[in-house]
Amino acid sequence: MEFNSQELVGYLGSVLVVVSLSMTSVVRLRMISLAGSAAFLVYGFLIGSVPIVATNLAIVCLNTWFLWRELGGGRDLGAVIVPTDSPFLLDFLAHHTNDIKSFQPEYDPSVKPGFAMVLTRDGLPAGVLLGERDGATLDVTLDYVLRAYHDSRLGRWVYGPGARVFRPAGITQLTAAAALESHSTYLLRVGFVYDDQTGCYTKTL
Repeated sequence: MEFNSQELVGYLGSVLVVVSLSMTSVVRLRMISLAGSAAFLVYGFLIGSVPIVATNLAIVCLNTWFLWRELGGGRDLGAVIVPTDSPFLLDFLAHHTNDIKSFQPEYDPSVKPGFAMVLTRDGLPAGVLLGERDGATLDVTLDYVLRAYHDSRLGRWVYGPGARVFRPAGITQLTAAAALESHSTYLLRVGFVYDDQTGCYTKTL
């Protein structure tokens, strides 16, 4: 069975669209969908199909707009310090325990934290940050964001411009440990520095 170049472009677009539907991350879904619709746009031009060109041009524009909103500052990000025994917090952690442990296997749901913060995106819960305080230092024991928002700016925000939420609580320094290489990479990416003496990561706010 032989395929010409036009068919190969069409099949590529089909594969990318199908793959995009399997993504749990909003950003990855949009990026792969954008690539798939772009491939279909080219395919439409190659075969001279106005409906395919028009439809996929619209999809390219929509995916580009949503990606700009996601990554370019169009989202309202926030964080709220909450009581560690808050029913919402406890339900959220219980519901996502398995997913949390896949990223931070050292997380122990039976240990009550001394500090808790709910991370929000467009006013909706998107993650949690737990820790233990020692004076002005907060040891971050859990930093979890829902899978859908792993590729968004929430982590960079809370340790960057959003770090102001820690200051009213008197927190001026953060520490964290990483059991997985992926977590270590994440901490370095959001501004933590590795301390050879303690084997932990630190960030001054």
